Amino acid sequence: MKLIKTYGSAIQGVDAITITVEVNVDTGVNFFMVGLPDSAVKESQQRIESALSYIGYRLPGKKIVINMAPADIRKEGSAYDLTIATGILAASDQIGSTNIDRYIIMGELSLDGGLQPIRGALPIAIEARKKGFEGFILPKQNAREAAIVGDIKVYGVENIKEVIDFFNGEKKLEQTIINTRDEFYASLNEYEFDFMDVKGQENIKRALEIAAAGGHNAILIGPPGSGKTMLAKRLPSILPPLNLHEALETTKIHSVAGRMSRSTSLIAVRPFRAPHHTISDVALVGGGTNPQPGEISLAHNGVLFLDELPEFKRTVLEVLRQPIEDRVVTISRARFSVEYPASFMLVAAMNPCPCGYYNHPTIQCMCGPGIVQKYLNKISGPLLDRIDIHVEVVPVPFKELSEARNGEKSAQVRERVVKARKIQEERYQEKKNIHCNAQMTSKQLREICKIDSTGQLMLKNAMEKLSLSARAYDRILKVSRTIADLEGSAGILSEHLAEAIHYRSLDRESWGK
Repeated sequence: MKLIKTYGSAIQGVDAITITVEVNVDTGVNFFMVGLPDSAVKESQQRIESALSYIGYRLPGKKIVINMAPADIRKEGSAYDLTIATGILAASDQIGSTNIDRYIIMGELSLDGGLQPIRGALPIAIEARKKGFEGFILPKQNAREAAIVGDIKVYGVENIKEVIDFFNGEKKLEQTIINTRDEFYASLNEYEFDFMDVKGQENIKRALEIAAAGGHNAILIGPPGSGKTMLAKRLPSILPPLNLHEALETTKIHSVAGRMSRSTSLIAVRPFRAPHHTISDVALVGGGTNPQPGEISLAHNGVLFLDELPEFKRTVLEVLRQPIEDRVVTISRARFSVEYPASFMLVAAMNPCPCGYYNHPTIQCMCGPGIVQKYLNKISGPLLDRIDIHVEVVPVPFKELSEARNGEKSAQVRERVVKARKIQEERYQEKKNIHCNAQMTSKQLREICKIDSTGQLMLKNAMEKLSLSARAYDRILKVSRTIADLEGSAGILSEHLAEAIHYRSLDRESWGK
Protein backbone atom coordinates (compact mmCIF):
# COMPACT_ATOMS: atom_id res chain seq x y z
CA MET A 1 0.00 0.00 0.00
CA LYS A 2 1.32 3.43 -0.95
CA LEU A 3 -0.29 6.86 -0.64
CA ILE A 4 0.89 9.80 -2.78
CA LYS A 5 -0.38 13.39 -2.87
CA THR A 6 -0.22 15.54 -5.99
CA TYR A 7 -1.66 19.03 -6.40
CA GLY A 8 -3.90 20.73 -8.92
CA SER A 9 -6.33 23.65 -8.85
CA ALA A 10 -10.05 24.37 -9.29
CA ILE A 11 -11.41 27.67 -10.59
CA GLN A 12 -14.10 29.50 -8.62
CA GLY A 13 -15.13 32.79 -10.20
CA VAL A 14 -11.84 34.37 -11.28
CA ASP A 15 -9.77 32.84 -8.47
CA ALA A 16 -8.22 29.40 -7.97
CA ILE A 17 -8.41 26.93 -5.07
CA THR A 18 -5.69 24.33 -4.51
CA ILE A 19 -6.93 20.76 -4.92
CA THR A 20 -5.09 17.87 -3.27
CA VAL A 21 -5.26 14.65 -5.32
CA GLU A 22 -4.61 11.69 -3.00
CA VAL A 23 -3.77 8.44 -4.81
CA ASN A 24 -3.75 5.14 -2.92
CA VAL A 25 -2.61 1.94 -4.68
CA ASP A 26 -3.45 -1.20 -2.69
CA THR A 27 -4.04 -4.92 -3.15
CA GLY A 28 -7.22 -5.75 -5.04
CA VAL A 29 -8.72 -4.78 -8.36
CA ASN A 30 -10.78 -1.69 -9.22
CA PHE A 31 -10.60 2.05 -9.89
CA PHE A 32 -12.42 4.44 -7.56
CA MET A 33 -12.60 8.21 -7.83
CA VAL A 34 -14.20 10.27 -5.05
CA GLY A 35 -14.33 13.94 -4.04
CA LEU A 36 -17.20 15.28 -6.19
CA PRO A 37 -15.68 14.80 -9.70
CA ASP A 38 -17.87 15.54 -12.74
CA SER A 39 -18.14 13.26 -15.81
CA ALA A 40 -15.10 14.79 -17.55
CA VAL A 41 -12.92 14.09 -14.49
CA LYS A 42 -14.25 10.51 -14.17
CA GLU A 43 -13.49 9.86 -17.85
CA SER A 44 -9.81 10.58 -17.16
CA GLN A 45 -9.26 6.86 -16.40
CA GLN A 46 -9.59 5.93 -20.08
CA ARG A 47 -7.42 8.85 -21.26
CA ILE A 48 -4.71 8.09 -18.68
CA GLU A 49 -4.70 4.37 -19.46
CA SER A 50 -4.31 4.96 -23.20
CA ALA A 51 -1.68 7.72 -22.79
CA LEU A 52 0.48 5.63 -20.44
CA SER A 53 0.20 2.56 -22.66
CA TYR A 54 1.26 4.62 -25.71
CA ILE A 55 4.53 5.77 -24.07
CA GLY A 56 5.39 2.38 -22.58
CA TYR A 57 3.99 2.70 -19.05
CA ARG A 58 0.92 1.07 -17.52
CA LEU A 59 -1.97 1.57 -15.17
CA PRO A 60 -1.24 -0.80 -12.24
CA GLY A 61 -3.56 -3.82 -12.08
CA LYS A 62 -4.40 -3.12 -8.46
CA LYS A 63 -7.04 -1.32 -6.45
CA ILE A 64 -6.63 2.42 -7.11
CA VAL A 65 -8.49 4.94 -4.93
CA ILE A 66 -8.30 8.62 -5.88
CA ASN A 67 -9.63 11.29 -3.54
CA MET A 68 -9.85 14.92 -4.63
CA ALA A 69 -9.88 17.19 -1.58
CA PRO A 70 -11.58 19.34 -0.41
CA ALA A 71 -14.41 16.95 -1.22
CA ASP A 72 -17.21 19.53 -1.00
CA ILE A 73 -15.98 21.52 -4.06
CA ARG A 74 -17.11 20.18 -7.42
CA LYS A 75 -14.17 19.27 -9.70
CA GLU A 76 -14.90 20.04 -13.33
CA GLY A 77 -13.18 19.52 -16.67
CA SER A 78 -10.33 17.42 -17.99
CA ALA A 79 -7.42 19.51 -16.64
CA TYR A 80 -6.79 17.04 -13.78
CA ASP A 81 -5.63 14.24 -16.14
CA LEU A 82 -1.92 15.00 -15.66
CA THR A 83 -2.33 15.52 -11.88
CA ILE A 84 -4.03 12.11 -11.48
CA ALA A 85 -1.69 10.29 -13.90
CA THR A 86 1.42 11.58 -12.11
CA GLY A 87 -0.04 10.50 -8.76
CA ILE A 88 -0.81 6.99 -10.05
CA LEU A 89 2.71 6.59 -11.50
CA ALA A 90 4.31 7.77 -8.24
CA ALA A 91 2.06 5.56 -6.07
CA SER A 92 2.92 2.51 -8.21
CA ASP A 93 6.68 3.33 -8.05
CA GLN A 94 6.97 3.92 -11.79
CA ILE A 95 8.41 7.41 -11.17
CA GLY A 96 10.26 9.08 -8.30
CA SER A 97 8.06 10.84 -5.76
CA THR A 98 10.52 12.70 -3.52
CA ASN A 99 9.73 16.21 -4.82
CA ILE A 100 6.34 15.69 -6.47
CA ASP A 101 4.51 17.64 -3.75
CA ARG A 102 6.44 20.84 -4.57
CA TYR A 103 4.60 21.37 -7.85
CA ILE A 104 1.13 22.20 -9.09
CA ILE A 105 0.55 19.84 -12.02
CA MET A 106 -2.27 20.44 -14.52
CA GLY A 107 -3.09 19.35 -18.09
CA GLU A 108 -5.52 17.44 -20.27
CA LEU A 109 -4.10 14.24 -21.79
CA SER A 110 -4.50 13.11 -25.37
CA LEU A 111 -4.57 9.36 -26.04
CA ASP A 112 -0.95 9.50 -27.28
CA GLY A 113 0.31 11.26 -24.13
CA GLY A 114 0.26 14.76 -25.61
CA LEU A 115 -1.13 17.66 -23.58
CA GLN A 116 -4.04 19.92 -24.43
CA PRO A 117 -4.37 23.48 -23.07
CA ILE A 118 -6.31 24.26 -19.89
CA ARG A 119 -8.40 27.20 -18.69
CA GLY A 120 -7.43 29.57 -15.89
CA ALA A 121 -3.63 29.15 -16.02
CA LEU A 122 -3.04 32.67 -14.68
CA PRO A 123 -5.21 32.48 -11.51
CA ILE A 124 -3.80 28.97 -10.85
CA ALA A 125 -0.23 30.32 -11.03
CA ILE A 126 -1.15 33.22 -8.70
CA GLU A 127 -2.66 30.77 -6.17
CA ALA A 128 0.35 28.41 -6.48
CA ARG A 129 2.73 31.26 -5.63
CA LYS A 130 0.52 32.29 -2.70
CA LYS A 131 0.58 28.73 -1.31
CA GLY A 132 4.39 28.53 -1.60
CA PHE A 133 4.75 25.91 -4.36
CA GLU A 134 8.12 25.77 -6.09
CA GLY A 135 6.79 25.32 -9.61
CA PHE A 136 3.84 24.87 -11.96
CA ILE A 137 3.89 22.15 -14.64
CA LEU A 138 1.29 22.69 -17.36
CA PRO A 139 0.74 22.39 -21.15
CA LYS A 140 3.17 24.45 -23.27
CA GLN A 141 0.26 26.37 -24.86
CA ASN A 142 -0.50 28.00 -21.47
CA ALA A 143 3.09 28.52 -20.29
CA ARG A 144 3.48 32.16 -21.38
CA GLU A 145 0.21 33.09 -19.70
CA ALA A 146 1.25 31.53 -16.35
CA ALA A 147 4.84 32.82 -16.55
CA ILE A 148 3.81 36.46 -16.02
CA VAL A 149 3.49 35.53 -12.32
CA GLY A 150 6.87 36.06 -10.66
CA ASP A 151 8.54 33.98 -7.91
CA ILE A 152 7.32 30.63 -9.24
CA LYS A 153 8.97 28.39 -11.84
CA VAL A 154 6.70 27.67 -14.81
CA TYR A 155 7.41 24.62 -16.96
CA GLY A 156 5.53 24.19 -20.22
CA VAL A 157 5.44 20.56 -21.43
CA GLU A 158 4.15 18.94 -24.63
CA ASN A 159 3.96 15.30 -23.49
CA ILE A 160 3.53 13.35 -20.24
CA LYS A 161 6.84 11.58 -21.02
CA GLU A 162 8.67 14.87 -20.29
CA VAL A 163 7.03 15.01 -16.83
CA ILE A 164 7.95 11.36 -16.11
CA ASP A 165 11.59 11.94 -17.13
CA PHE A 166 11.70 15.10 -14.98
CA PHE A 167 10.55 13.33 -11.80
CA ASN A 168 12.87 10.40 -12.54
CA GLY A 169 15.76 12.86 -12.74
CA GLU A 170 16.54 11.88 -16.36
CA LYS A 171 15.74 15.22 -17.96
CA LYS A 172 15.40 18.85 -16.95
CA LEU A 173 12.36 20.85 -17.97
CA GLU A 174 12.84 24.20 -19.67
CA GLN A 175 11.55 27.07 -17.56
CA THR A 176 9.38 29.69 -19.30
CA ILE A 177 10.49 33.17 -18.29
CA ILE A 178 8.54 36.33 -19.17
CA ASN A 179 9.49 39.87 -18.21
CA THR A 180 5.99 41.04 -17.27
CA ARG A 181 6.70 44.76 -17.39
CA ASP A 182 8.52 44.58 -20.74
CA GLU A 183 5.74 42.44 -22.18
CA PHE A 184 3.11 44.86 -20.84
CA TYR A 185 4.70 48.09 -22.07
CA ALA A 186 5.63 46.60 -25.48
CA SER A 187 1.99 46.08 -26.44
CA LEU A 188 0.40 48.94 -24.48
CA ASN A 189 -0.45 51.05 -27.53
CA GLU A 190 -1.19 48.35 -30.11
CA TYR A 191 -4.59 49.44 -31.41
CA GLU A 192 -5.93 48.24 -34.73
CA PHE A 193 -8.26 51.23 -35.22
CA ASP A 194 -7.49 54.96 -35.00
CA PHE A 195 -9.71 58.05 -34.91
CA MET A 196 -7.67 59.54 -37.78
CA ASP A 197 -9.39 57.04 -40.16
CA VAL A 198 -12.79 58.68 -39.57
CA LYS A 199 -13.70 61.45 -41.99
CA GLY A 200 -15.82 64.27 -40.55
CA GLN A 201 -18.11 63.50 -37.57
CA GLU A 202 -16.19 65.96 -35.35
CA ASN A 203 -19.19 66.40 -33.01
CA ILE A 204 -19.43 62.62 -32.48
CA LYS A 205 -15.70 62.36 -31.84
CA ARG A 206 -16.07 65.13 -29.29
CA ALA A 207 -18.95 63.28 -27.57
CA LEU A 208 -16.89 60.07 -27.39
CA GLU A 209 -13.93 62.03 -26.02
CA ILE A 210 -16.17 63.32 -23.21
CA ALA A 211 -17.53 59.79 -22.63
CA ALA A 212 -13.96 58.43 -22.37
CA ALA A 213 -12.82 61.27 -20.09
CA GLY A 214 -15.61 60.72 -17.55
CA GLY A 215 -16.28 56.98 -18.01
CA HIS A 216 -19.80 57.80 -19.25
CA ASN A 217 -22.03 55.33 -21.06
CA ALA A 218 -23.11 56.59 -24.50
CA ILE A 219 -25.67 55.81 -27.20
CA LEU A 220 -25.30 56.76 -30.87
CA ILE A 221 -28.53 57.21 -32.87
CA GLY A 222 -28.36 57.58 -36.62
CA PRO A 223 -29.23 56.12 -40.04
CA PRO A 224 -27.44 53.11 -41.57
CA GLY A 225 -23.94 53.85 -42.87
CA SER A 226 -23.44 57.05 -40.87
CA GLY A 227 -20.39 55.66 -39.04
CA LYS A 228 -21.78 54.58 -35.64
CA THR A 229 -19.95 51.23 -35.52
CA MET A 230 -16.77 52.69 -37.01
CA LEU A 231 -16.62 55.34 -34.29
CA ALA A 232 -17.45 52.93 -31.45
CA LYS A 233 -14.66 50.52 -32.50
CA ARG A 234 -12.15 53.33 -32.08
CA LEU A 235 -13.23 54.26 -28.55
CA PRO A 236 -10.72 51.95 -26.75
CA SER A 237 -7.87 53.76 -28.53
CA ILE A 238 -8.67 57.02 -26.69
CA LEU A 239 -9.35 55.51 -23.27
CA PRO A 240 -6.53 55.85 -20.69
CA PRO A 241 -3.99 52.98 -21.01
CA LEU A 242 -4.45 50.02 -18.67
CA ASN A 243 -2.21 49.95 -15.62
CA LEU A 244 -0.48 46.68 -14.71
CA HIS A 245 -3.05 45.79 -12.03
CA GLU A 246 -5.95 46.29 -14.48
CA ALA A 247 -4.10 44.25 -17.15
CA LEU A 248 -3.65 41.31 -14.75
CA GLU A 249 -7.29 41.54 -13.64
CA THR A 250 -8.50 41.55 -17.27
CA THR A 251 -6.15 38.69 -18.23
CA LYS A 252 -7.46 36.56 -15.33
CA ILE A 253 -11.02 36.82 -16.64
CA HIS A 254 -10.03 35.93 -20.21
CA SER A 255 -7.87 33.08 -18.88
CA VAL A 256 -10.78 31.59 -16.90
CA ALA A 257 -13.02 31.88 -19.98
CA GLY A 258 -10.37 30.11 -22.12
CA ARG A 259 -10.05 33.11 -24.47
CA MET A 260 -6.25 33.54 -24.32
CA SER A 261 -4.31 32.80 -27.49
CA ARG A 262 -1.07 30.80 -27.34
CA SER A 263 1.07 33.84 -28.25
CA THR A 264 -0.53 36.15 -25.65
CA SER A 265 0.75 36.29 -22.09
CA LEU A 266 -0.89 39.51 -20.90
CA ILE A 267 -3.79 41.61 -22.19
CA ALA A 268 -2.31 45.09 -22.36
CA VAL A 269 -5.03 46.92 -24.33
CA ARG A 270 -8.57 47.61 -23.19
CA PRO A 271 -10.98 44.90 -24.38
CA PHE A 272 -13.74 45.71 -26.88
CA ARG A 273 -16.64 43.25 -26.89
CA ALA A 274 -19.44 43.49 -29.45
CA PRO A 275 -21.92 40.59 -28.95
CA HIS A 276 -24.54 39.91 -31.63
CA HIS A 277 -28.12 40.93 -30.81
CA THR A 278 -29.24 37.26 -30.71
CA ILE A 279 -27.17 36.70 -27.52
CA SER A 280 -28.89 35.10 -24.50
CA ASP A 281 -28.97 36.75 -21.08
CA VAL A 282 -26.72 34.00 -19.61
CA ALA A 283 -24.12 34.51 -22.35
CA LEU A 284 -24.19 38.26 -21.69
CA VAL A 285 -23.91 38.34 -17.88
CA GLY A 286 -22.32 34.92 -17.30
CA GLY A 287 -23.49 31.76 -15.58
CA GLY A 288 -24.56 28.41 -16.96
CA THR A 289 -24.40 24.92 -15.44
CA ASN A 290 -20.65 25.33 -14.94
CA PRO A 291 -20.52 29.13 -14.42
CA GLN A 292 -18.38 31.04 -16.90
CA PRO A 293 -17.76 34.80 -17.30
CA GLY A 294 -20.17 36.47 -19.73
CA GLU A 295 -19.56 39.20 -22.30
CA ILE A 296 -19.88 41.99 -19.73
CA SER A 297 -17.07 40.45 -17.64
CA LEU A 298 -14.94 39.92 -20.74
CA ALA A 299 -15.43 43.67 -21.35
CA HIS A 300 -14.15 44.47 -17.81
CA ASN A 301 -11.87 47.54 -17.90
CA GLY A 302 -12.91 48.09 -21.52
CA VAL A 303 -15.91 48.71 -23.76
CA LEU A 304 -19.12 46.71 -24.26
CA PHE A 305 -20.62 47.70 -27.61
CA LEU A 306 -24.25 46.80 -28.32
CA ASP A 307 -25.01 47.44 -31.98
CA GLU A 308 -28.68 47.60 -33.09
CA LEU A 309 -29.76 48.04 -29.46
CA PRO A 310 -33.56 47.72 -29.96
CA GLU A 311 -33.03 44.33 -31.66
CA PHE A 312 -31.71 42.79 -28.41
CA LYS A 313 -34.30 40.82 -26.43
CA ARG A 314 -35.87 42.88 -23.65
CA THR A 315 -34.82 40.35 -20.98
CA VAL A 316 -31.21 40.54 -22.16
CA LEU A 317 -31.11 44.33 -21.85
CA GLU A 318 -32.77 44.34 -18.44
CA VAL A 319 -30.10 42.09 -16.88
CA LEU A 320 -27.56 44.82 -17.70
CA ARG A 321 -29.10 47.29 -15.26
CA GLN A 322 -27.64 45.93 -12.02
CA PRO A 323 -24.07 45.25 -13.33
CA ILE A 324 -23.88 48.79 -14.78
CA GLU A 325 -24.56 50.19 -11.31
CA ASP A 326 -22.65 47.69 -9.11
CA ARG A 327 -19.80 46.92 -11.57
CA VAL A 328 -19.86 43.30 -10.46
CA VAL A 329 -21.96 40.23 -11.39
CA THR A 330 -22.95 37.67 -8.76
CA ILE A 331 -23.98 34.23 -10.08
CA SER A 332 -25.87 32.36 -7.36
CA ARG A 333 -26.57 28.63 -7.33
CA ALA A 334 -28.03 26.34 -4.65
CA ARG A 335 -24.60 25.21 -3.41
CA PHE A 336 -22.37 28.18 -4.20
CA SER A 337 -22.13 31.67 -5.63
CA VAL A 338 -19.36 33.26 -7.71
CA GLU A 339 -18.53 36.87 -8.45
CA TYR A 340 -17.20 38.24 -11.72
CA PRO A 341 -16.00 41.84 -12.06
CA ALA A 342 -17.90 43.89 -14.67
CA SER A 343 -16.62 47.47 -14.72
CA PHE A 344 -17.13 48.48 -18.33
CA MET A 345 -18.19 51.40 -20.49
CA LEU A 346 -21.44 50.72 -22.33
CA VAL A 347 -21.64 52.12 -25.85
CA ALA A 348 -24.80 51.38 -27.82
CA ALA A 349 -25.81 52.17 -31.39
CA MET A 350 -29.24 52.15 -32.97
CA ASN A 351 -31.21 53.30 -35.98
CA PRO A 352 -33.76 56.02 -35.10
CA CYS A 353 -36.64 53.92 -36.51
CA PRO A 354 -37.29 50.55 -38.22
CA CYS A 355 -36.59 51.93 -41.71
CA GLY A 356 -33.55 53.82 -40.36
CA TYR A 357 -34.20 57.26 -41.88
CA TYR A 358 -36.11 59.27 -39.26
CA ASN A 359 -34.52 62.78 -39.08
CA HIS A 360 -32.36 62.01 -42.16
CA PRO A 361 -31.40 65.22 -44.03
CA THR A 362 -32.14 63.86 -47.54
CA ILE A 363 -34.05 60.54 -47.33
CA GLN A 364 -37.66 60.49 -46.18
CA CYS A 365 -38.69 58.20 -43.30
CA MET A 366 -41.23 55.53 -44.40
CA CYS A 367 -42.46 54.67 -40.90
CA GLY A 368 -46.10 55.37 -39.98
CA PRO A 369 -47.38 57.50 -37.08
CA GLY A 370 -46.22 56.30 -33.64
CA ILE A 371 -43.82 53.71 -35.11
CA VAL A 372 -40.69 55.70 -34.17
CA GLN A 373 -41.80 56.02 -30.55
CA LYS A 374 -42.78 52.34 -30.44
CA TYR A 375 -39.31 51.40 -31.74
CA LEU A 376 -37.63 53.56 -29.10
CA ASN A 377 -39.85 52.07 -26.37
CA LYS A 378 -38.12 48.72 -26.92
CA ILE A 379 -35.39 50.20 -24.71
CA SER A 380 -36.66 50.62 -21.16
CA GLY A 381 -36.51 53.92 -19.27
CA PRO A 382 -34.36 52.48 -16.44
CA LEU A 383 -31.72 51.35 -18.96
CA LEU A 384 -31.73 54.71 -20.78
CA ASP A 385 -31.43 56.31 -17.35
CA ARG A 386 -28.00 54.69 -17.01
CA ILE A 387 -26.75 56.14 -20.31
CA ASP A 388 -25.32 59.63 -19.81
CA ILE A 389 -24.66 60.74 -23.38
CA HIS A 390 -27.15 60.51 -26.28
CA VAL A 391 -25.75 61.59 -29.64
CA GLU A 392 -27.52 61.92 -32.99
CA VAL A 393 -25.25 60.85 -35.85
CA VAL A 394 -25.87 62.30 -39.31
CA PRO A 395 -24.33 60.96 -42.54
CA VAL A 396 -21.00 62.49 -43.61
CA PRO A 397 -21.35 64.80 -46.65
CA PHE A 398 -19.47 63.76 -49.81
CA LYS A 399 -17.19 66.81 -49.56
CA GLU A 400 -15.82 65.64 -46.18
CA LEU A 401 -15.58 62.02 -47.33
CA SER A 402 -13.46 62.95 -50.34
CA GLU A 403 -11.01 65.14 -48.41
CA ALA A 404 -7.44 63.83 -48.49
CA ARG A 405 -6.42 65.10 -45.04
CA ASN A 406 -6.64 62.78 -42.05
CA GLY A 407 -8.43 63.59 -38.83
CA GLU A 408 -6.88 63.97 -35.37
CA LYS A 409 -4.97 60.89 -34.17
CA SER A 410 -6.28 58.81 -31.27
CA ALA A 411 -3.01 59.42 -29.38
CA GLN A 412 -3.68 63.19 -29.31
CA VAL A 413 -7.24 62.71 -28.05
CA ARG A 414 -6.02 60.20 -25.46
CA GLU A 415 -3.62 62.79 -23.99
CA ARG A 416 -6.54 65.09 -23.20
CA VAL A 417 -8.57 62.17 -21.78
CA VAL A 418 -5.71 61.06 -19.51
CA LYS A 419 -5.28 64.64 -18.26
CA ALA A 420 -9.00 64.85 -17.35
CA ARG A 421 -8.89 61.43 -15.64
CA LYS A 422 -5.95 62.54 -13.47
CA ILE A 423 -8.04 65.47 -12.21
CA GLN A 424 -10.81 62.99 -11.32
CA GLU A 425 -8.41 60.57 -9.61
CA GLU A 426 -7.25 63.37 -7.31
CA ARG A 427 -10.87 64.40 -6.68
CA TYR A 428 -11.99 60.88 -5.69
CA GLN A 429 -8.79 59.58 -4.08
CA GLU A 430 -10.50 59.28 -0.68
CA LYS A 431 -13.68 57.76 -2.12
CA LYS A 432 -13.75 53.97 -2.29
CA ASN A 433 -14.64 52.37 -5.66
CA ILE A 434 -15.11 55.75 -7.38
CA HIS A 435 -12.55 56.70 -10.01
CA CYS A 436 -14.39 58.89 -12.53
CA ASN A 437 -17.33 61.30 -12.80
CA ALA A 438 -19.76 58.68 -14.14
CA GLN A 439 -19.51 56.76 -10.84
CA MET A 440 -20.56 59.73 -8.64
CA THR A 441 -23.39 59.15 -6.18
CA SER A 442 -26.27 61.64 -5.78
CA LYS A 443 -24.74 62.95 -2.55
CA GLN A 444 -21.38 63.56 -4.21
CA LEU A 445 -23.13 65.17 -7.17
CA ARG A 446 -24.52 67.90 -4.90
CA GLU A 447 -21.06 68.50 -3.38
CA ILE A 448 -18.97 68.42 -6.58
CA CYS A 449 -21.27 69.69 -9.33
CA LYS A 450 -22.25 73.06 -7.94
CA ILE A 451 -23.43 75.62 -10.50
CA ASP A 452 -24.00 79.36 -10.22
CA SER A 453 -27.35 81.17 -10.59
CA THR A 454 -26.78 81.68 -14.37
CA GLY A 455 -26.24 77.95 -14.78
CA GLN A 456 -29.30 77.14 -12.67
CA LEU A 457 -31.45 79.41 -14.85
CA MET A 458 -30.06 77.87 -18.05
CA LEU A 459 -30.76 74.36 -16.80
CA LYS A 460 -34.28 75.32 -15.68
CA ASN A 461 -35.07 76.86 -19.09
CA ALA A 462 -33.62 73.88 -20.96
CA MET A 463 -35.68 71.39 -18.97
CA GLU A 464 -38.87 73.39 -19.57
CA LYS A 465 -38.36 74.32 -23.25
CA LEU A 466 -36.95 70.97 -24.38
CA SER A 467 -39.34 69.00 -22.12
CA LEU A 468 -36.41 67.12 -20.60
CA SER A 469 -37.34 64.41 -18.14
CA ALA A 470 -36.28 64.59 -14.48
CA ARG A 471 -33.69 61.84 -14.91
CA ALA A 472 -31.77 64.08 -17.33
CA TYR A 473 -30.88 66.54 -14.53
CA ASP A 474 -28.18 64.40 -12.79
CA ARG A 475 -26.77 63.20 -16.11
CA ILE A 476 -26.35 66.74 -17.43
CA LEU A 477 -24.48 67.77 -14.27
CA LYS A 478 -22.14 64.74 -14.43
CA VAL A 479 -21.34 65.29 -18.11
CA SER A 480 -20.84 69.05 -17.62
CA ARG A 481 -18.37 68.27 -14.80
CA THR A 482 -16.39 66.07 -17.24
CA ILE A 483 -16.43 68.80 -19.91
CA ALA A 484 -15.10 71.23 -17.30
CA ASP A 485 -12.32 68.75 -16.44
CA LEU A 486 -11.36 68.47 -20.11
CA GLU A 487 -11.11 72.27 -20.24
CA GLY A 488 -9.16 72.34 -16.98
CA SER A 489 -11.84 74.47 -15.33
CA ALA A 490 -12.33 74.37 -11.54
CA GLY A 491 -16.03 75.19 -11.79
CA ILE A 492 -18.88 74.27 -14.16
CA LEU A 493 -19.48 77.18 -16.54
CA SER A 494 -22.55 77.99 -18.65
CA GLU A 495 -20.89 76.72 -21.88
CA HIS A 496 -20.15 73.38 -20.21
CA LEU A 497 -23.80 73.03 -19.20
CA ALA A 498 -24.98 74.03 -22.70
CA GLU A 499 -22.88 71.28 -24.31
CA ALA A 500 -24.05 68.68 -21.78
CA ILE A 501 -27.72 69.61 -22.44
CA HIS A 502 -27.06 68.99 -26.13
CA TYR A 503 -26.22 65.34 -25.32
CA ARG A 504 -29.69 64.41 -24.02
CA SER A 505 -31.56 63.83 -27.31
CA LEU A 506 -33.66 60.85 -26.19
CA ASP A 507 -34.86 62.64 -23.04
CA ARG A 508 -36.72 65.24 -25.07
CA GLU A 509 -40.40 64.36 -24.91
CA SER A 510 -40.80 65.62 -28.48
CA TRP A 511 -38.17 63.20 -29.84
CA GLY A 512 -39.66 60.51 -32.08
CA LYS A 513 -43.13 62.08 -32.22
